[in-house]
Amino acid sequence: MSVATRGFSLRRRLLGFVLASILIATSVLGVTAYRSALRDADAMFDLHLQQMAHSLRGGLPLGLGIDPSEDGREGYDLFIQIWGPDGRQVFRSARSALPPQAVLGFSDATVNGRRFRLYSLQTPVQTVQIAQDMDAREARARGLALRATIPMALMAPLLMLAVGWIINRSLAPIDRMRRNVAGRADDDLSPLPREGLPDEVQPLVRELNLLFDRVQSAFAAQKNFVADAAHELRSPLTALKLQAEALRRANDPASRDAAIARLQGGIERAIHLVAQLLLLARQESGTTGAQAADGPVALEEVMAQCVAAALTQAQARHIDLGVAESAPATVRADSAALRVMLGNLIDNAVKYAPEGGRVDVSLHVQDGAAVLTVEDNGPGIAPAERERAFDRFYRVPGSVGEGSGLGLAIVQTIAQQQGASVRLGESSSLGGLKVTVRFAAD
Repeated sequence: MSVATRGFSLRRRLLGFVLASILIATSVLGVTAYRSALRDADAMFDLHLQQMAHSLRGGLPLGLGIDPSEDGREGYDLFIQIWGPDGRQVFRSARSALPPQAVLGFSDATVNGRRFRLYSLQTPVQTVQIAQDMDAREARARGLALRATIPMALMAPLLMLAVGWIINRSLAPIDRMRRNVAGRADDDLSPLPREGLPDEVQPLVRELNLLFDRVQSAFAAQKNFVADAAHELRSPLTALKLQAEALRRANDPASRDAAIARLQGGIERAIHLVAQLLLLARQESGTTGAQAADGPVALEEVMAQCVAAALTQAQARHIDLGVAESAPATVRADSAALRVMLGNLIDNAVKYAPEGGRVDVSLHVQDGAAVLTVEDNGPGIAPAERERAFDRFYRVPGSVGEGSGLGLAIVQTIAQQQGASVRLGESSSLGGLKVTVRFAAD
């Protein structure tokens, strides 16, 4: 499997990105909080040293002999030295090894390998020096900083669990839709339910439902085609079998020639029926034999091509086929489908017009819409039968000539696909059938 086609899990990707972001953010915040707590603790300890020095400048503890390092709190790590105005040391904490001299203000010193933070204060009566062991001070600062970051460290996994739960709950409708599709039967093309789905998934489900509808229509057209073909081909094939049997039994040349003629006619009718069935199936499924993209189509050219293609058939029956009226008109449609539609109309008119009859094809523009008409002087169709004439395999009672009953069904299917309407009426000039195809106005 190539990298371009390799799939990925949206859930894992979301969880990975979000949880990694939480981990990075909490780590950065934790480090920042830890360093800030260290700085705050350092400033707090310096303030504590300064406050103790100011509290001892009055000299009261000296008279009481107070030693902060001996008051029972071991490890307090504070050491004091006090000098009198003459420079003589008057107080010194036990076990202290502080410098014998004081530097006013804050300073750092290392004595016997131990680091101290010092603060010295001078008054008119004495000089006070407070020192704190830096190792103990830093240990306390780290403890305070860790206590400041512990809540954040505890919240990070809780936040990750909450985010994971929210993502799983948010993606639950997609899992539900997947289970719905996976549990369907092969022929179940009903629309997917859209209730409870997030807005981001709604367009996908809507397009899937449209796809299901198109596939269902294609299946229905295929099923109808198979049923129609099985029904309509039975009679022609039976007739061909009988004609072939008659040809086999023919003894004299005249009988054999007549049987061959009948057999050829039956084969031509079967070929025409199969061609009409295939054409109807292609049109109902939305395709044509040579499908072209919808674009500007000059109806004059389509009309001229269809009339020229039918001239041979019309001349064989001495029918006057021609263009009665032509006006420039352009529509957005599939030119191949329009040729099939108009060709069927002209073919029907030539087929049902009487020997030596007349067929007129015209094109005009009415209220901004292109209108195609095909008229003949044949028997026409009674008003009560015009609606049913569009049904497949329906032939109007009393129809002359040979036909499959599919021509008008094909015409209506193509017209609907190209945004046009078809209407049957009576020709006022020729007296026969008038078929009007009206396209949508621009």
